[in-house]
Amino acid sequence: MKKDLKEIYSKTEKELRDLVKEKREELFHLNLDVRQNKLKNTRSIFNTRKEIARILTLIREKELALKENNK
Repeated sequence: MKKDLKEIYSKTEKELRDLVKEKREELFHLNLDVRQNKLKNTRSIFNTRKEIARILTLIREKELALKENNK
């Protein structure tokens, strides 16, 4: 997990937004699989939602830092 966080922190804002898009699509498919009783590990839904939240938080931090630097 630590390695993944280091990779995420090094990405640009556009790359992070693309990653959020991919994760939301993954979450959609996981939810679909749960409803069709195909998914055995339902914990993966929770983990994907947490990853999305982390990425969105990082995007917001970068926006605020940029705003602060422009003042």
